[in-house]
Amino acid sequence: MHRAAYAHLGLTDWRYDRRECREPELAPLLASLDETWRGLSLTMPLKEEAARLATTVDAVAQEVGGANTLVRRPDDGWDAYNTDVHGISQALRAAGITDVESVLLLGSGATARSVIAAVAQMGATLVTFATRSGTRPETLAYARSLGLVAPEADLDQVAARVPRHDLLVNTLPGTAADPVAATLADLRPLPALFEVVYEGWPTALARTFAAAGSPVASGLDMLAHQAARQVELMTGRSVPAAVLLDAARSALG
Repeated sequence: MHRAAYAHLGLTDWRYDRRECREPELAPLLASLDETWRGLSLTMPLKEEAARLATTVDAVAQEVGGANTLVRRPDDGWDAYNTDVHGISQALRAAGITDVESVLLLGSGATARSVIAAVAQMGATLVTFATRSGTRPETLAYARSLGLVAPEADLDQVAARVPRHDLLVNTLPGTAADPVAATLADLRPLPALFEVVYEGWPTALARTFAAAGSPVASGLDMLAHQAARQVELMTGRSVPAAVLLDAARSALG
């Protein structure tokens, strides 16, 4: 996506590559990068560590406790940003999901906190957490700090809880939500779905909700919108998210 953005902008001397980095390795990695490095995109589990290591942290990243973007400062430090919240909001709107009061949220990690920030901005007043081993305390505290009602449930209770919510959001990795999809196969109507997963599309949840005629927002849409914002932060130039989305769809086949 970033390479497609550079090509669109005519930035022929810019490169974007992938590097594996574990959490304890992030600090030495940052120290090893010379001035030719303009920025980094970060995935879990690096988002919290990135915010801790940065010179400055933008308000959204501070709120959610995680940054997915680092941008080089003139003094060789790093500014941390969270573009996930922007990506989530734009992905929901692109799918026609604009009226959200109650959300059933699968998972409670850093991505879940970005979801909470986005839906709170859209007017949500209730977020129910459905997890296997309990909601992360910092995520529960964050939801309640925004004034949201935030009950907890087990993943086995999702089918019973779904009818009381406007939106189901899955932040669980890989195929972890497939068993949940199986419990919803014959349930009608179903609310809107935001599926953060973007590989192996359509997921079991996406197929189930689409079959019920519900709006479905994909993680790929979120990825494109948040990456477009990253490109703007790193290059100082804006690019349509559609350029990045087309490139991502082509890469995934």
